Amino acid sequence: MVKRFAEDSDITPAYGSRTMDHTIPKYRLPDGEMPAQTVYQVIHDELMLDGNARLNLATFVTTWMEPEAEKLMVETFDKNMIDKDEYPQTAEIESRCVNMLSRLFNANAEEKPVGVSAIGSSEAVMLAGMALKWRWRKRRQDSGQSTDKPNLVMGRNVQVVWEKFCRYWEVEPRYISMQNDRYTLTPDKVLAMVDENSIGVVAVLGTTFTGEFDPVAEIHDALLAHNHKTGLQIPIHVDAASGGFVAPFLQSDLRWDFRLPNVVSINTSGHKYGLVYPGVGWALWRGEAHLPEELMFHVNYLGGDMPTFTLNFSRPGNQIVGQYYNLLRLGREGYTRIMSNLRDTACWLAREVAKIDPFILLSDGSAIPVFALRLKDNCRYSVFDVSERLRIRGWQVPAYTLPENATAIAVLRLVIREGFSRDMAGLLLQDIRNTIEELEVASPAHQKSDDQRFHHN
Repeated sequence: MVKRFAEDSDITPAYGSRTMDHTIPKYRLPDGEMPAQTVYQVIHDELMLDGNARLNLATFVTTWMEPEAEKLMVETFDKNMIDKDEYPQTAEIESRCVNMLSRLFNANAEEKPVGVSAIGSSEAVMLAGMALKWRWRKRRQDSGQSTDKPNLVMGRNVQVVWEKFCRYWEVEPRYISMQNDRYTLTPDKVLAMVDENSIGVVAVLGTTFTGEFDPVAEIHDALLAHNHKTGLQIPIHVDAASGGFVAPFLQSDLRWDFRLPNVVSINTSGHKYGLVYPGVGWALWRGEAHLPEELMFHVNYLGGDMPTFTLNFSRPGNQIVGQYYNLLRLGREGYTRIMSNLRDTACWLAREVAKIDPFILLSDGSAIPVFALRLKDNCRYSVFDVSERLRIRGWQVPAYTLPENATAIAVLRLVIREGFSRDMAGLLLQDIRNTIEELEVASPAHQKSDDQRFHHN
């Protein structure tokens, strides 16, 4: 007979608790309460099955922040961002961030730039897309033309949220396909797609697939000439989710932002290279004229009139506070130092991996700290095999095929983020070398003589 001991939740060790000797309900509400320590331990233990976020080279999302930033964010979890009357200082901090980012993207104060925070770039994209559609529709209505068939021109290198926008808001997506030797847009391809029903063109600053930049200035200049010739007013939106916090610090002379008069809006992710935990994004317009008033809501909420343009309503203000912390803490010098270090690490790792047969680089990490690579065509194993073997060591390196017209190409993509040191890059490089050696041995049809085998120092 098993003896049952009296239990005091304040002194009973977690694993000595009665609730730890049997499984707990997972898909129904438990009948009774459990001690806080026990519930914490149960959930903590289960979450150990997740991958290590710091070793996740798949995600662009920030996985490390300074303790002081974490403390501020914990202190502001309970502040509802939408309640600007009750939390006016949090609202003021959001406004300061918008102003800082507008200036970072070279907005002209005379045009009265505006912007909003969002849960991430996904919401920011939806807001920017809506503004494009509403302004196009107003121009068409004012000239007595049909508004039945709006379209949006973009490359297959866009993030899936643009496909969602087009489906949700009934806009025809006009995709420009990738090719085996080209993974970004070109001006001629853009001009071949636009027409009077185009609400805009999306250019990407840091593609999800390879990390490369679309040639925004070239597309802009070609489209501006096209608009002048045809009398159209097709604008450009720049999806700078990944590159918005990189290009201003590493390529300050690059023309991609509000210095280009036909770039009317930009979105960027604070929780990517803005260095904030998820989720915060920003949607910015070069001037008030480009954000239709009819999209703004004036809400009488808890004692104050609040103009709002969001898809979400209640959300915590702590991500905004985290963004403000980074902007103050780092400034231009700090962001430049961090982005330079990340770029240098990415470029070094890309060069070293490219020396390993049978890898071929598609991008080298010089645009943003992201690079992609593939295997030679005659290789007997795949990038999926490489990804799977690296996961055994804890590294999460995604393998996937490129979009339409380039689906025959399967790649590995590595995202280098804050918290990933040169020392960690060296450890990863060694594991990649070991992985290739193992796969060479495990692929008999591809075996080589001993003197031809890959080796390293």
